Amino acid sequence: MKRTTIIIVSIVAVLCAAAATAYFYAFGTSKSPDVRLYLPSGSSADDLRSALTSQCGSFGSRVYTLWKLQGGTAQAAHGSYVVSDGMTALEASRMLLHGRQTPVNLTFNNMRTMGDLAGRIGRVLECDSAQFLAAADSLLSSEGLTKAQYASAFIPDTYQFYWTDSPARVVGKLFAERSRFWNDERRAKAKSLGLTPEQVHTLASIVEEETNKADEQGTVARLYMNRLKRGIPLQADPTVKFALGDFSLRRIVGEHLKADSPYNTYRNTGLPPGPIRIAERATLQRVLDAPENNYIYMCAKSDFSGYHDFTSDYSRHRINAARYHRALSARGI
Repeated sequence: MKRTTIIIVSIVAVLCAAAATAYFYAFGTSKSPDVRLYLPSGSSADDLRSALTSQCGSFGSRVYTLWKLQGGTAQAAHGSYVVSDGMTALEASRMLLHGRQTPVNLTFNNMRTMGDLAGRIGRVLECDSAQFLAAADSLLSSEGLTKAQYASAFIPDTYQFYWTDSPARVVGKLFAERSRFWNDERRAKAKSLGLTPEQVHTLASIVEEETNKADEQGTVARLYMNRLKRGIPLQADPTVKFALGDFSLRRIVGEHLKADSPYNTYRNTGLPPGPIRIAERATLQRVLDAPENNYIYMCAKSDFSGYHDFTSDYSRHRINAARYHRALSARGI
């Protein structure tokens, strides 16, 4: 009887130890900082195991084993996931098993060209820049935008996507945010200014290149609208830089003004064919809310503060311009 009792106790102890081990194996938690895993399209189970073990150590090995025991496939696990501190191995394995991806944040601002935006997206999401540009061309052309206007289809912000989202979905979601921005009230404001939404984006892009001073952008926008109404060329230096493909130019001279381009607003009246950068939401609003003024001329201040001198008088403008050019020359610019 005593021997039987010992055997039973031993069996129970072994079973308890096994249960404790199994419990730890499945419910033991990650003790490491959050780790983001990437499993690109076409990856194998071995690729997943390598990613898990290299980034999560022994915890990753447990996750992989549990994932395999549950019938996991690399195809279903295709995506990007965050294995977070405190997550159990079972939770992590089921996340991979069911393809419950962790969204990624796509933030973009200070973008000049579609190529800049495509490059940013290609660094954050699985789709590459060429795929994004092809999807943009397909969707935006069907929305009636010309290629020159494509930059007006996007508003800088932070957006959430799944890493594996298709290029078409990425373009569609970004364009949908632009559509939400252009509600009836803003469209009515643009119309009252004699502008289309695309033209507001174009004007805002020029304003942003002219000044990064928020308290001055509305004034600059109204000055350009005054010129548009009077049929006076905008004569905006940033459009010349865009036409030449060189935003590093610090001083625009006569040779630059000869650039044969529809973006050269010294040679052409009206707005250029499209934006010269992807304008910020706040700048678009400042254009729509631009306060009335009678300014026609502007010149950067000679103190290089980033602000401008404004006037409606050409003689006064010539004085301001001469002062600024003397300051440039004094600095060897």
